[in-house]
Amino acid sequence: MLSLSMIVRNEAERLERCLLSVAGFVDEMVVVDTGSDDGTAAIAASCGASVHHLAWPGDFAPARNHALDLVTGDWVLVLDADEWLRPESRAPLSVLMAQPQLLLINLLRQEVGAAQSPYSSVSRLFRRHPAIRWSRRYHAMVDDSVATLLEQEPHWQVVACGEPALVHEGYRPDLLAASDKAARLREAMEAELAARPGDPYTCAKLGALEVSQGHHARGIALLEEGLAQAETTSLAVRYELLLHLAIARSPGEPAAAAALYRQALELPLEERLTLGARLNLGALLLRQGALEEAAAQTAAVTRLCPELPLAWVNLGLIERQRGRLLEAIAAYRQALALEPQQADAQRSLAAALLLAGDIPGARDGFRRAIALLEGQGQQEQATELARRAGALVRLDA
Repeated sequence: MLSLSMIVRNEAERLERCLLSVAGFVDEMVVVDTGSDDGTAAIAASCGASVHHLAWPGDFAPARNHALDLVTGDWVLVLDADEWLRPESRAPLSVLMAQPQLLLINLLRQEVGAAQSPYSSVSRLFRRHPAIRWSRRYHAMVDDSVATLLEQEPHWQVVACGEPALVHEGYRPDLLAASDKAARLREAMEAELAARPGDPYTCAKLGALEVSQGHHARGIALLEEGLAQAETTSLAVRYELLLHLAIARSPGEPAAAAALYRQALELPLEERLTLGARLNLGALLLRQGALEEAAAQTAAVTRLCPELPLAWVNLGLIERQRGRLLEAIAAYRQALALEPQQADAQRSLAAALLLAGDIPGARDGFRRAIALLEGQGQQEQATELARRAGALVRLDA
């Protein structure tokens, strides 16, 4: 028997999609509402979930443990409302859950809107065992309790499902901008760091946040502190530390950044989990003029994750530098097929068409790029592009 366990709050816009994605796959759905004032609870009930209520305890771990205490299945699947189960994963997950020695199945999660790291691994499907509990103030996880249990009962096994199982849209830039998620995460991370100084996982998360917000000195210090303790942590956390330290070092120390990216890629992780390091290394190599390796690294990303627009844009830039205009044009077109609103990709495509001698195509491409910039409120950039493109082709022809 498989149970779905969820905690929710004000998720009326997303919850139904999540619950419908597991309909017919899970045997029970337990939803704990932590204080919604919209239609979240009613939607959960209408989808067949057992709805319970809990005053927000101020910490994700006790809330998730409360929801875990309410399920009755042999296996537990944990989802957030901004996630959903891919139908293609049902069969392989069923096969894995039938294996009596398995304790936990790590799930490959597609990150919608995450330009650099389109996949992550999450420990969200596990056997219901009294020793498995959630811990940590933010990004609550069962990993700590699972590690302890494996020391006590070493016959259990932890595996990963190779088929992407979940889709997650919580890192979409527009959703992050419209919420206070970053501020709440920082508060929780700082509290965790105070409680666990030098913890590699916390250093990775908070260090990455600091770097992303321009606080490079503290970010680098945290990431290096985490790496100093990384021998005792998981490969996934070590990868995150190396990746974000490379990002922080890249502007002023490109050679050091390249070495860090290569260290990250040497870790024995599923290739789709290391796409960020490969993509960034390709871009760094492009800036250094190492075009052959840049092309190889970036082409590998398009092979592993063909749905990632940024990889196709970068490949187009590299191929153009290599003088392979037809390949560059094809890459830009693939990027625009995936994300038609990319003004930079449209501008690059127009420039490549012009170099290839396709004047009508270039003219149309520049017009499209100008229109996209105007539609996105970037009037100054649109005017400048019109001026520069107009000197090359007649835009009014």
